[in-house]
Amino acid sequence: MSETMPHEVAARFRALVAERDQLDAEAAAPKLVEPRGLYQGRAAFVLTPRSVDEVAAIVRLAHETGTTVVPQGGNTGLVGGQTPDGSGRAILLSTARLDRIREVDAEGNLMVVEAGVTLQRAQEAAEAAGRLFPLSLGSEGTCTIGGNIATNAGGTAVLAYGNTRDLVLGVEAVLPDGRVWNGLRRLRKDNTGYDLKHLFIGSEGTLGIVTAAVLKLFPAPRETATAFVGLSSPQAALALFQIARLHAGPALTGCEIMPRIGVDFTLRHMAGARDPLEAVHPWYILLELSSPLAMGLGETLEAILAEAFEAGVVDDAAIAASGEQSASFWRLRLGLSEVQGHEGGSIKHDVSVPLARVAAFIEEATAAVEAHLPEARVVAFGHIGDGNIHFNVSQPVGADKAQYLAGWDAMNRVVHAVVAAHGGSVAAEHGVGRLKRGLLEDVKSDVELDLMRAVKRALDPKGVFNPGVVLAETRS
Repeated sequence: MSETMPHEVAARFRALVAERDQLDAEAAAPKLVEPRGLYQGRAAFVLTPRSVDEVAAIVRLAHETGTTVVPQGGNTGLVGGQTPDGSGRAILLSTARLDRIREVDAEGNLMVVEAGVTLQRAQEAAEAAGRLFPLSLGSEGTCTIGGNIATNAGGTAVLAYGNTRDLVLGVEAVLPDGRVWNGLRRLRKDNTGYDLKHLFIGSEGTLGIVTAAVLKLFPAPRETATAFVGLSSPQAALALFQIARLHAGPALTGCEIMPRIGVDFTLRHMAGARDPLEAVHPWYILLELSSPLAMGLGETLEAILAEAFEAGVVDDAAIAASGEQSASFWRLRLGLSEVQGHEGGSIKHDVSVPLARVAAFIEEATAAVEAHLPEARVVAFGHIGDGNIHFNVSQPVGADKAQYLAGWDAMNRVVHAVVAAHGGSVAAEHGVGRLKRGLLEDVKSDVELDLMRAVKRALDPKGVFNPGVVLAETRS
């Protein structure tokens, strides 16, 4: 895999890690294509270092030789930021084997984990200590903490706990010149100048490689109440959210919207999936309350639904009678991303708008898409409580997938115009990567772009780290 690199340079890189941590072509292949197949790259090497010292050594040599380094976690990203280009000159540096949980401090409500620890393992380690790490994504079995930090991942618990940025106390990172910054601070308050960790959270591997992090933990929930609710419209969904927020306050930890077409996709393609309600409804809300206190959440949920029924907001609802039933409700929601692939091509939009405008955005964007391509099938779902909607558009039934996906940019323009009209963002939680890099000039001011470029030049003047991701490639 190193035919694009001088032999003597390749030999120096190979000497930095054990032979078992240099992937051959067959083992490397899955890491060179992103999950949807939109980006496929080549690499001189795929290296899987096992320590921060090995990462630093690789990066120092890359800095010396001008070799591009592309960091990668679990390869679950959806915007191509973890995929090298087609030149074959880059080193793909996988953090998968930086997989130690260094410490769980239940009394301090924190844990120190390495970048390659999967999100699910972090959740399980917290649970074993009687604590909660609340970040939750559909890909949590394979995505990694390093990747979550690099993309500032969101997920289903942002409503109560915030994005990844809000869950990180400190990071350890390797800088583009190979220096290691040990910022693994455990302080809740520290006003000693710039908070440097935030440079790396959400930077998509363009400013540094996060190798470990201090994560916030929370008391584990003692009580949970979940409902699957049928209603008529996104406006009704917003009204239900407001009622739930007033009744439950911070105990409202999940509020996810789903259209009927999405539920149909899941029922059709997910083994064991069942419709929780007898009648068919145009829209659904998955509502969850949880608390570390025993505070009668079942009664609170019933009160929320009773008020919503009386106000004509809700048409039907099922309250989970067990943890297993609650999990079955969540499978309908979390399976939505996966099952769309069984329905052919899907053009994705990970967008956000102000909460009060979510319903109007969904209706206007749907109308715009249907005017653009009348047979297209809109699947708009996601985190209505924080304004983040995955506005995905599945191909018309029987259409040619390749021909449909060739219209990706045109469909983006249709949807993003509505996003802009509502003061929204075209990259809510998945990041920019390669996929949305060209959109930044339309949504960022000249001042913002100048500041971003200045930070990139200051930390990575040689353009070694992930060139062409987030910002246009700059190399000295």
